[in-house]
Amino acid sequence: NTHTLSSGINAEYGERPGCAGPPDTVRASHLLVKHKDSRRPSSWREERITRSKEEALEILNGYLSQIKGGTPFSDLASQFSDCSSAKRGGDLGHFGPGQMQKPFEDATFALSVNEMSG
Repeated sequence: NTHTLSSGINAEYGERPGCAGPPDTVRASHLLVKHKDSRRPSSWREERITRSKEEALEILNGYLSQIKGGTPFSDLASQFSDCSSAKRGGDLGHFGPGQMQKPFEDATFALSVNEMSG
């Protein structure tokens, strides 16, 4: 598993005039911290990631504290995310069901607008 701190999840729902229920699309941002057992333990920042899952969680908890203290999510994602979305402040854009890994998709669609998961 890869660990992600997601912010601005469901910051926007896809337009669905006259429809009730879950959105067709969501827009999300994330700050990805990979560890050595991640599906692909490398990133634009590090060719070979060697940190443990526990170290990744500790790093994410530090980012969460910084966000709660007022540091903009996009600033941290731009500098520290192991995802290529870092160049967009962590913004993944709009996506619908089946376009992301299932656990991330499920978490994203379950959150309220501007809610953050960790």
